[in-house]
Amino acid sequence: MSDDAAPDAPTDLIDRLRLIEEQPLDVRADAYAAVHDELAQRLASAPTDSSAAPRP
Repeated sequence: MSDDAAPDAPTDLIDRLRLIEEQPLDVRADAYAAVHDELAQRLASAPTDSSAAPRP
């Protein structure tokens, strides 16, 4: 997956997940873990919008 926010990014993810589902279980587990790590890293590095944060 690339770091750009292309309009087809959800489609790319769906295609990637479909390919993972076709793999043997042990390969699937590693592939899902890699997707999880990649998405967590992208989320952590995303810019934050402090104006959208809830106020006490």
